[in-house]
Amino acid sequence: MQANDQREVLLKVENLKQYFPISRSYTVKAVDDISFTIHRGEIYGLVGESGSGKSTTGRSIIRLYDPTDGKITFCGQDISGKMPRDTVRMLRTKMHMIFQDPMASLNPREKVMDIIAEGIDIHQMYSSQEERREMVYAILKKVGLSKEHANRYPHQLSGGQRQRVGIARALIMKPDLIIADEAISALDVSIQAQVVNLLKSIQVETGCAILFIAHDLSMVRYISDTIGVLHLGHLVESGTTADVFEHAVHPYTRSLLSAIPRPNPLLEKDRPIMTYDYKTSGLDYSQGTYHDITDTHKVLGTDADVQRWLKELA
Repeated sequence: MQANDQREVLLKVENLKQYFPISRSYTVKAVDDISFTIHRGEIYGLVGESGSGKSTTGRSIIRLYDPTDGKITFCGQDISGKMPRDTVRMLRTKMHMIFQDPMASLNPREKVMDIIAEGIDIHQMYSSQEERREMVYAILKKVGLSKEHANRYPHQLSGGQRQRVGIARALIMKPDLIIADEAISALDVSIQAQVVNLLKSIQVETGCAILFIAHDLSMVRYISDTIGVLHLGHLVESGTTADVFEHAVHPYTRSLLSAIPRPNPLLEKDRPIMTYDYKTSGLDYSQGTYHDITDTHKVLGTDADVQRWLKELA
């Protein structure tokens, strides 16, 4: 992989906040002041437990939610506030999302042909019905489905096939960035591997970047170039896959890694499990700042916190 400063930055998220007012006195801070960048052609894995803010981050980036605060820059254009029409069009064609539940995200009354062609219909990206049909057939082949699937309805497909339709719907627009929001969590384990391999091969073939949102650390390790760890709306640690998995510093990251089961029963029996509870940890994420452990590795904490963690690991 090239050095970070030599690659083009595709997406830059700066101090993103996404708050949801529940009542006059209570607001949920789903995403609280996070920053990261995704380079062109990179797979960025965003991990964390349920409720950590992963999906909210993805939905804020693609503007399904209006960000409370912060700046999002995509393809050199600011997409965080009110956007002019040409910026909206660029965003809708160059960034696409694959949702967690393929059955809920596909229109049950439409055939696969029309579901996949929805984007090119809206943006009039073909000159004839024949060209439209061939574009859909080509993308079906790329995701491992046949022409016959084009005339079926979502309920006639398996879960894995439905997710492939969701991937095809995103791919037909030739996006620069795909946001895969827990795209494998609703699938059987054997199908998960097929979909992850498909995403990885598509990224190599098309050169698009992927924001891969998941809680399965082993899948994230397999597919990602860079990883960000979210907890309670804060990005507590980020770095290359090797940085996070082999040199984790933050206690939350270390507790996540300690929970990964090992396939060897002898090793599994003696696996040390590290527990982490934010309420009793004495940490205050809002007081922390990002510390550079290496050029690619950052961790959130106060000066004293980071010094203590590094001393524990020495």
